[in-house]
Amino acid sequence: MRRTRLAGALTAVLALALAATGCGGGGSNASGDGAGNGAPVSAPGPDRIEPLAAPAAPRLPVTVPSADGRRVTVTSTERVVPLTGSLSEIVFTLGLGDRVVARDVTATFEQAEKLPVVTRAHDVSAESVLSLRPTLVLAETTTGPAEAIAQIRDAGVPLVVVAPPKSLADVGPRIGAVAAALGVPGSGDALERRTQERIDAVKKGIPAHAEKPRVAFLYVRGSAAVYLLGGAESGASSLLEAAGAVDAGKESGLTKDFTPITSEALAKAAPDAILVMSKGLASVEGVDGLVRIPGVTETPAGASRRVVTVDDGVLLNYGPRTDRVLKSLVDQLYGEGK
Repeated sequence: MRRTRLAGALTAVLALALAATGCGGGGSNASGDGAGNGAPVSAPGPDRIEPLAAPAAPRLPVTVPSADGRRVTVTSTERVVPLTGSLSEIVFTLGLGDRVVARDVTATFEQAEKLPVVTRAHDVSAESVLSLRPTLVLAETTTGPAEAIAQIRDAGVPLVVVAPPKSLADVGPRIGAVAAALGVPGSGDALERRTQERIDAVKKGIPAHAEKPRVAFLYVRGSAAVYLLGGAESGASSLLEAAGAVDAGKESGLTKDFTPITSEALAKAAPDAILVMSKGLASVEGVDGLVRIPGVTETPAGASRRVVTVDDGVLLNYGPRTDRVLKSLVDQLYGEGK
């Protein structure tokens, strides 16, 4: 996972355990079949970015606001280093992927996979970044450690910080912020429109049900014995609600991001389906292992083995591929019943 609200929550719960796991996003694009038998299948097509058809050339210099309160002047975008997979996705989709010279471990899509990695676990290596002579570094407010960010800035490299995503409402502003820093605001506008149109199209296909399915978002890493139930601040609520579902953790009164899974918490959430990341599902040996987590079998979702999966690298990105994530959720939740 990237260093976001989710990473912070996990660190607070089990920092040492998480440090021992490889929880970067995967490239499998795995998803559940939506039929309720819990057998995960691979989503069709490669894990690729779809750039704009007619990207613009950067117009520089530009001075842009940074989410950490600074103003940053960018004079060149010849060598760009985005420090999260989500930011890499936006840069590539804006048509400037040929200028990206490095990636963080969560940028797993096909066009980026051969780039050198400049993070160790979830931490940025300032030395690795600077060795690539970047002309622009893009980060999020949760990117760290702070010493590495300061070292990059002290070396004179323009570094623009973007607020991390929390919901669907953040998709447009994040695209706009990255596009502005790259000197292609027109491309940003075009990508915002394309992304919103695609999200709207998916929403139109959501069936109208008398009762919305209750979905619990579980973050699991079996190799580290990390089992968490998502609440209102997990990052998944906006997607679930856009898919016509109820976030069972949020609805049960969990106001924060994550809480350790207990039989009591799951019973109160009473999910009809469970949303889990594909690598997390693999880490507990699939649906068979998931339902062995205490309390899962006693839920309607566990009893019916109704499991929905989305690839780690895209689920909470809230970027140009969010329409695909939303469509995957809708297809799995409703299947042939749409």
